[in-house]
Amino acid sequence: MTKIQGIILSFLLLVFSCQTTEDDFIESAEENAIIQVTNHNGKPFDSGTSASIPKSFNAGPGGGVMMQAFYWDVPAGGIWWNTIKSKVTSWSNAGIDAIWLPPASKAQNGPFSMGYDPTDYFDFGNYNQNGTVETRFGSKTELVSLITKAHQQNIKVFADMVLNHNSGGQLENNVYTGGQTWTDFSGVASGKFLRSQHDFHPNGIHHNDSGAFGGYPDLCHDNSYVQDWLWNRADGVGKYYKNTMKFDGWRFDYVKGFAPWVINAWNAHIGGFSVGEYWDSNVNTLEYWANNANSSVFDFACYYKMHDAFDSNNLNKLNDDMMWKRNPFKAVTFVSNHDTNIIYKKMLAYAYILTHEGYPTIFYKDYEVWLDKTSLNNLIWIHNQKATGTTSILYTDTDEYIARRNGYNGEPGLIVYLNNSNSWKERWVPTNWYNVQIKDFTGHSGWFPTTQGGGWVKIQSPPNSYSIWSVNY
Repeated sequence: MTKIQGIILSFLLLVFSCQTTEDDFIESAEENAIIQVTNHNGKPFDSGTSASIPKSFNAGPGGGVMMQAFYWDVPAGGIWWNTIKSKVTSWSNAGIDAIWLPPASKAQNGPFSMGYDPTDYFDFGNYNQNGTVETRFGSKTELVSLITKAHQQNIKVFADMVLNHNSGGQLENNVYTGGQTWTDFSGVASGKFLRSQHDFHPNGIHHNDSGAFGGYPDLCHDNSYVQDWLWNRADGVGKYYKNTMKFDGWRFDYVKGFAPWVINAWNAHIGGFSVGEYWDSNVNTLEYWANNANSSVFDFACYYKMHDAFDSNNLNKLNDDMMWKRNPFKAVTFVSNHDTNIIYKKMLAYAYILTHEGYPTIFYKDYEVWLDKTSLNNLIWIHNQKATGTTSILYTDTDEYIARRNGYNGEPGLIVYLNNSNSWKERWVPTNWYNVQIKDFTGHSGWFPTTQGGGWVKIQSPPNSYSIWSVNY
């Protein structure tokens, strides 16, 4: 064999070896069945429409994104409603379709309260009680102005409703306890929903419901008077908030404290978007509550699995069950909120919830203070424009996770590649795209690969980061 023949043979062996390795990898990958996570008609999450938004607003084929527009102990002094008002235009431009506000009514701690100890459901900062006229967040006039501005910017506004407990009543002799309790709310300044010992537990109906909170008087929802004022009356809490204050939906606080039929009844009589805070990582419990309440629920199962996956360095945990996999149309996903902030690798978590199903929520401090806003805006855009269709998991190991959104209504969907390691990673993956060029819409990769006739393509992801791929148009 001549020297030239040897070089040619070595080259052919190298080519054959590379081709064999690539084909073997694809064949091996095909043997591992793709995990089809969701099975439905592919429609995006829909938080409903607002009669107060003047024109039709389409957040994009992938749906919209909610902003939790506060954090614990926001600045006092009555400035918060105006602070949020100044941001809704830029949030709308970024693709936010709804904001969740803190409890808006007057609470026991007056100008210092975050609103979770409600006294007078009809005092939005327009009555002098509990040591203040304005709430911690501002006046009723400022709140109405904020809601109006949000609607003008095509953003829905969700109220945080505390229906489990009240605070700030006066002492009265209680025939059910034989002592004195802080259950006399007959003097609230609005003159509406006047409550007494008969409207709290224990009372003549029963001793207790699912759970009291913090020692506060615990509302009895089986009492017809309470039902009338919460959702039956035309001038009651729910209908006033919706029809007069123009709220578009509800985040219900501490729904563990009462039966799910309460939220079901509210939704049936009031309408609007609904999500419950049922703080539990058990998916069966979350699904049971959501179905019986006829409501969305925060996906705490997803939240804790993301913590396990990203912070404990095992992305296989993302194969575990979550609410959005059970029912993506009743799952609200989140990375942190005013109560809990345990996930350290937040950008990986946001890349996860903003490419997967459910209704993703951005936390105010993550967006405005702690994380890179440009990167979050990019993920919001990708969610709204590209995150369509059902979900299939293509590959997982301790460091890597690859999933595909399968597209809907002519939209191609996407493939997200999460990399929790300290080095670049590459994988061959099966797509639903054939003989087309794709790109990473995050800009993290400079590749512009073309999918094979069978849909396979090699993609990459940077260390401790992510890439998100779709058809290049």
